[in-house]
Amino acid sequence: MLLTILKVLLVLVSLGLIGTVLLQSGRSAGLSGTIAGGAEQLVGRKARGFDAVLVKATVVLGVLFFVITLAVAWLISRGS
Repeated sequence: MLLTILKVLLVLVSLGLIGTVLLQSGRSAGLSGTIAGGAEQLVGRKARGFDAVLVKATVVLGVLFFVITLAVAWLISRGS
């Protein structure tokens, strides 16, 4: 029963994570954008408004995804 609930929750969190990642605006294109995006984070520029909410939601959903995945794997390894 618990395993089924966790699997359904994992699917819902996965869909939410995919949605939040797809809704985020791109920083820049190409390798230079990756380097510049990292530099912006080091300098301390923060996203504002809706982008900030999406970033926080992505972090929360990502952590939930990993925790639930580990719990499902643990329950399966126990034979539940």
